[in-house]
Amino acid sequence: MHKDSKRREALLYHAKPTPGKIQVVPTKKYATQRDLALAYSPGVAEPCLEIEKDVNNVYKYTAKGNLVAVITNGTAVLGLGDIGPEASKPVMEGKGLLFKIFADIDVFDIEVGTKDIEEFIATVKNISPTFGGINLEDIKAPESFEIERRLVEELNIPVMHDDQHGTAIISSAALLNAVELAGKKMEDVKMVISGAGSAAIACANLYVSFGVKPENVIMFNSKGALRKDDPRVSDMQRVYATDKHYDDLAHAMKGADVFIGLSSGDIVTPEMLLGMADNPIVFAMANPTPEINYNLAIDTRKDIIMATGRSDHPNQVNNVLGFPFIFRGALDVRATKINEEMKKAAVIALAELAKESVPEQVNIAYGETKLTFGRDYIIPKPFDPRLIAAVPPAVAKAAMESGVATAPITDWEKYKDELLERMGSDNKMIRLLTNRARTNPKRIIFAEADQIDVLKAAQIVHEEGIGFPILLGNQEIIKELKDEIGFDTEVPVFDPKTKESEAKRLEYAKHFWETRKRKGITLLDAEKWMRERNYFGLMMVNTGEADALVTGYSRSYPSTIKPVIQLIDKAPGVSKIATTNMMMTTRGPIFLSDTAINPNPSADDLARIALMTAKTVRMFGMEPVIAMVSYSNFGSSHNEGPSKVSQAVAYLHENFPDLVVDGEIQTDFALNPDMLKSKFPFSKLVNKKVNTLIFPNLDAANITYKLLKELNKAESIGPIILGLDKPVHVFQLGASVEEMVNMAAVAVVDAQEKGRKLNK
Repeated sequence: MHKDSKRREALLYHAKPTPGKIQVVPTKKYATQRDLALAYSPGVAEPCLEIEKDVNNVYKYTAKGNLVAVITNGTAVLGLGDIGPEASKPVMEGKGLLFKIFADIDVFDIEVGTKDIEEFIATVKNISPTFGGINLEDIKAPESFEIERRLVEELNIPVMHDDQHGTAIISSAALLNAVELAGKKMEDVKMVISGAGSAAIACANLYVSFGVKPENVIMFNSKGALRKDDPRVSDMQRVYATDKHYDDLAHAMKGADVFIGLSSGDIVTPEMLLGMADNPIVFAMANPTPEINYNLAIDTRKDIIMATGRSDHPNQVNNVLGFPFIFRGALDVRATKINEEMKKAAVIALAELAKESVPEQVNIAYGETKLTFGRDYIIPKPFDPRLIAAVPPAVAKAAMESGVATAPITDWEKYKDELLERMGSDNKMIRLLTNRARTNPKRIIFAEADQIDVLKAAQIVHEEGIGFPILLGNQEIIKELKDEIGFDTEVPVFDPKTKESEAKRLEYAKHFWETRKRKGITLLDAEKWMRERNYFGLMMVNTGEADALVTGYSRSYPSTIKPVIQLIDKAPGVSKIATTNMMMTTRGPIFLSDTAINPNPSADDLARIALMTAKTVRMFGMEPVIAMVSYSNFGSSHNEGPSKVSQAVAYLHENFPDLVVDGEIQTDFALNPDMLKSKFPFSKLVNKKVNTLIFPNLDAANITYKLLKELNKAESIGPIILGLDKPVHVFQLGASVEEMVNMAAVAVVDAQEKGRKLNK
């Protein structure tokens, strides 16, 4: 090959996407010696030389543009204080994970072993060529102010101390909306701030930029209100110092419109709230114990607008709403700094997003009927998928307008699409699922709890608040395994074969026999079957002594599903049960049906499977877009398989015209919108993103889901049983602990849905 051709190939190999274009998945090949020669020696020399010519080419040929350093010296870690750099590392690693899962930003966490300001600054400056941005974390005040100021001035990449500005940005968005709801104006509100550290100063400064007057702010530290005549007050604090006398916090809060808590728990009393002005705004953000208990506050003042730092109450002021998305926008325009204009743009974007209609999947995730802008919803929820497309563009535009962007974006719609696509490969749906389960956990039976992996899954379900486990199996083995894995919580344990379970066993047998005695079942048969844990557990669900059941880890699917079919009725209107698997793919979640039960469904069966799957897709907060797949496209084959799919589609089109479904269609056309539009522009799937595939038979569905799982490492939730009257779900043989936890969450959400419909 010609030398110039080799050079071009090496440069193309290392080249990153152009500014504004996001690389969703790694595309570099590394399988052959030729690939390695391009990746390292001798090919790597070419991009090195290009960067030497122009240092900005580092963004073109390396990962710098998507890499942030989370840096601390461990002097102010969470509520733990000065615990040192090593002890701070778990927090920094956790922060890195949040960057990745919420904004797809890569992170190195760096713990610096010095408290000297100059040494710390020098260290960060010396390593900065590696990174596209610097996130300072958990550095005590007042050193944090000077460190951030210097690094912002002396580096040409974005730098932000999240402890200061993260809380300021999120609480400012909440404050703008709260003041509006209270019928007040920012320039008129009287504000009391408990706390005078870096976060408090940053919050106050940002509030002032939105109209709050410094003379209307009373700031307290542990010694009392900051006073102008106190020599201990720093220059940054002095802006909020007063020459008035306040006996204590209660005195200052009389007539106040806003209380901002950034100090310690339980320092505000009901009497203090009662002394505040009408429609008081209280942000009690100390964690884990707010300055006043949320329930106590809302019981004291019905007109209060309340926010905390906790996830178990409305209006959580959570920094994860800010820093991932602010850095995302800054990195994508290659900003040289994060300035006040960018922070304010993030504030406004968050405040405005809270006023928009909330997607159903967010309502579902938080167990809400309908979140709407109001006193209990003044800021978006962290799991809101719209954040990635709302905040980064606002930050990027502000960077461009304020002159700190070096790689401006021109096509904003394309940029938003790419942001959404960037997040398509993560497991956000699983987090939404488990978060929804936690809103109303249910009693869930683990029928094989004497298997260590099943017991581990039950432990996780309990510890994460997903559900309340009921364990079935050999009690002695379960006790030994619980001791082995440190599962020391007392939970119900039953062994259907023991003497202690005899009375319950006979009760269940009689109940079962009464419902099946005209179908060839004898009382003796029923008594024998109730010694088996699946039968025993299913009767616990039938009689309401448990809400859901999961099983199947140690037995084949056919042998496990048999008692389910015998004991659990079909849901009203269902003639055949089926299953679906939710696959977490790089293009987002895709539901595949029927993956486990019906070998060769008829046209009528396929239509009903599609309808049942659509209900399940909606249960996850998504609107179904269904492709009925085959080896044929819209009548190109008249064989039996494609014909029955076509008949099913015709039935659905006639009877369910609002359902987005089409076929028969080949899978590649269903999943490739450009191919589909060019060849079949008449299809109902054109300009839609297919998220559900209905297969013509069990072979096709089961093979496809297992291929995706093994070859693409796509995480699977399922098979989820469709069409039962009770929440019962069956694991695949030998399922992983994570898969069992996910299925348990499905069972809990299923129980929530069935309970909601029953209550209606």
